[in-house]
Amino acid sequence: MSYPGLVADTVKFRGHNGDTGDAYYARPTGSGNVPGVVLIHHMPGWDEWITEATRKLAHHGFATIAPHLYFREGPGSPDDVGARVRAAGGVSDDQVVGDARGAAAYLRAQRHANGKVGVIGFCSGGRHAFLTAAKAANDFNALVDCWGGNVVVDDPKLLNAKRPVAPIDLANNIKCPILGLFGNDDENPNKDHVNRLEAVLKKLGKNYSFHRYDNAGHAFFNASRVAYRAEQAADGWAKVFDFFHKHLG
Repeated sequence: MSYPGLVADTVKFRGHNGDTGDAYYARPTGSGNVPGVVLIHHMPGWDEWITEATRKLAHHGFATIAPHLYFREGPGSPDDVGARVRAAGGVSDDQVVGDARGAAAYLRAQRHANGKVGVIGFCSGGRHAFLTAAKAANDFNALVDCWGGNVVVDDPKLLNAKRPVAPIDLANNIKCPILGLFGNDDENPNKDHVNRLEAVLKKLGKNYSFHRYDNAGHAFFNASRVAYRAEQAADGWAKVFDFFHKHLG
């Protein structure tokens, strides 16, 4: 299912602690109510590829919003803002979850919304999407984790005041179906991390489906990077669209 028309623009949304920030929003212009998707950006930030992915989801029938998780850090290019955020130790998990919940509320408030909202994230955003589905389980109807790093934590030193819990330890809280997409050449998450995460989800009886791609590493969806793998990305996107249509309507 795809639509020939869509509208896209930067909008204001109310995030964590009621803070007002920017988000990129795109929706199909076809008639009828449509499902929503919150897209959580990768560590580099709210960049061109994230806006492209937002429009791609809208083209396939989903009103999609990508909140700018770094808006509190002031103006600047995605590279500059992302560098400042990384230097400060990243953003807190609670802040990201609050922003994602605010973005979901924005989607549900639109007159064309069908009331269901999924969440998808890439790289650090995959971790954030998993965490959000666990900590805000009543707000989301489907979860897509695209190679989220540090969902499984080997080194306790990676946990701190901003990231106090490994997302895998909150997996039992997730109520919605889960789709995971991973490259077998990735180093974070590596194959062992994916195996361990799958074992936990299986033990907990979660509704999940994992797909692993040979000859693909981190960020293999991103056509602006040398890591891009066209065949694997096309298959992965098709699985994302099918998954969201099945569980969001």
